[in-house]
Amino acid sequence: MATIASPPGFGERLSLFADRRFKYVILWPAVLVLLLIGVFPLVYTLIVSFQHITMMAEDTSFSGFVNYARLFQDARLWGAIGHTALFTAIALPIELALGMGMALLFLDRMPGRQIFIALLVLPTVISPIVAGATWRLLFDNRFGPINQIIGWIWGEPVTILWTVNPALVYPAIIVCEVWQWTPFMFLILLAGLSNVDQSQLEAAEIDGAGWWRVFVKIVLPAIKPVLAIVLLIRALDLVRLFDIIWALTRGGPGTMTETISIYAYVQGFQQFETSYTAAIAVLIIVILSVLVIWGLRRIEIAR
Repeated sequence: MATIASPPGFGERLSLFADRRFKYVILWPAVLVLLLIGVFPLVYTLIVSFQHITMMAEDTSFSGFVNYARLFQDARLWGAIGHTALFTAIALPIELALGMGMALLFLDRMPGRQIFIALLVLPTVISPIVAGATWRLLFDNRFGPINQIIGWIWGEPVTILWTVNPALVYPAIIVCEVWQWTPFMFLILLAGLSNVDQSQLEAAEIDGAGWWRVFVKIVLPAIKPVLAIVLLIRALDLVRLFDIIWALTRGGPGTMTETISIYAYVQGFQQFETSYTAAIAVLIIVILSVLVIWGLRRIEIAR
């Protein structure tokens, strides 16, 4: 005769509910903290962008899309966006090429390999504002060693205004940026190259494939996800580039090297255009979000 199971009692039902919901209970504090840290500033910035708060006025009433309409009429803002895009378009490929070359060089075992790698990554651990200030001293016309070395090679003292001359200010910033962040590319790419299947490389060498063909057909497809991630990270860093340029040129000469982050800083903390700065911040968030979505889709395709 089959026995009929009795329904669970109240205590058992409470225990089952607690077991099922326990994971949500322990996650809620972390989720709440993330919402407060991430979502609240974003929502508050969005609200402020629809108001009219300046150093002289504090109108918290709804002002419509005045600040956003001003974005499209601000030639200096679009110039800053153009400068940011130019820095990204120049620095990112250089850092990628140098980082890849260094990773390929240190892929093979060599005496003192770990010591050399540790020395190469030192620029990455330096604060960008300190790196910019250091390079400003190196580029100094009177006391900087770069002009002195060039003078020794040239045979007479030279006057090169690296951070003032419009023809030289971009190369100066690119050199500083590449010097600091190429080691980051190098480390990530070295880790990716170290995980390439060696059996495929050996089989290709046995078949007589050249180095370039092996690199293009085997190595690059194998590290494509890593490559996509490191390019996305560095692209996002370059879009919000601020510290190095601020320490080197403060956006000068004039506004020639002013990036979108520097322009937002000037508007918000020097001219105190709070609501307009909030609109600029929203624009930056939109640009970064588009880059992240595009990069993540490329990563999914690479997989």
